[in-house]
Amino acid sequence: MQEIKTLLEDQGKAFEAFKEANDARLKAIEEKGYAPADVVEKVDTINAELAKLGKDYTELLKQKGRPEAPSQMTEEQAEHKEAFDRMLRKGHTEGLDELQRKAMNSHDDPDGGYLVLPEMDGMIDRVVPTISALARLANNKTISTAKYEKLVKTTGMALAWIADGANNGETTEPTYSKIDIEVFTAEVEPWVFNQTLEDAEINLATDLAEEAAIGFGEGIGSALVIGNGVGKPKGITAYTAVANASYAWGSLGYIAAGASGAFTSSAPGDTIVNLQHSLKQQYRPGAAFLMSDATLATVRQMKDGSGAYYLWQPDPTGGFGGRLLGSPVEIDDNMPTIAANSLSIAYGNFARGYTVVNRRGTILIRDNITAKGKTKFNFTRRIGGGVTNFEAIKLMKFASS
Repeated sequence: MQEIKTLLEDQGKAFEAFKEANDARLKAIEEKGYAPADVVEKVDTINAELAKLGKDYTELLKQKGRPEAPSQMTEEQAEHKEAFDRMLRKGHTEGLDELQRKAMNSHDDPDGGYLVLPEMDGMIDRVVPTISALARLANNKTISTAKYEKLVKTTGMALAWIADGANNGETTEPTYSKIDIEVFTAEVEPWVFNQTLEDAEINLATDLAEEAAIGFGEGIGSALVIGNGVGKPKGITAYTAVANASYAWGSLGYIAAGASGAFTSSAPGDTIVNLQHSLKQQYRPGAAFLMSDATLATVRQMKDGSGAYYLWQPDPTGGFGGRLLGSPVEIDDNMPTIAANSLSIAYGNFARGYTVVNRRGTILIRDNITAKGKTKFNFTRRIGGGVTNFEAIKLMKFASS
């Protein structure tokens, strides 16, 4: 896609200008003990430009997620689509249940509503990962029950060396932990004026799908990071966090940034190196950093201990987050901004460490009674999420210890 390529090229050019300006800032601090206001302003301006390019990149991906018309539809599917549109605009539901079962090969009971069209559901599936990086990185499962259950091996069997003629007996047995992830109902309710429903020029299904997709993306994305697990997924920052040296299964280990609400002033990049190496080597292939764009703006200014090179580099062949110490950076603005004791950076193999569970397709209920002159469309999804491997994710806590 040419637009994405152009944005990535613009990012690379902006970062070259950023390095030049930031080098001047660092040199001034070294020589004078402070950086002139105009130099600091230039660094902030370019940093803001880089942040804007990132937002433009995200918006472009959302647009690419708009539903596409199926290239070929069976007669039953075309008839179902036409009937579904009548339901959206007029509320006519005659024969829709039977058409839906035939067209979608589904015998699910949608609890009084209707399973949305496949292209509408597909748009939600495409847009949610655009808004939520964690939703894209995590292991995604679809189930037909009320919860997802999994046994995770927490310790393996120990090898034993046996001398000739000796009998060492049984080796240590492996131990397991049971993981349960419940699914909860999430809803989005866009409202439409009845006059709009009568306008045949408007692609109502596309407009509703876009609103629902963005609503689900924002709500689910937030829950996967900060949700408390009560009626919603449990986010990665909601689990008990302990100093990595005291890590035990059931908690997430953290590395301290070195100061309250900030990186340590001396060699701040070293704490990121420590975070990366706190993750066991077996999880590092496929691992990524997860942080907000505001946090990345701070990290982008860091150099290695010798001051020779920047820790962060743009990646013209990958995502807009670039690479930090060789690992990809995923921007997720649901991650907390840097503050006292915040858990603002995560590093892990999220496909092995976190699981997002979906129970069924999206259900739609039409309501033209609640408010005069308007019709609301109630979209619901059943979704859950939680950590399934506590070894595979590490956090950075912005505290002195």
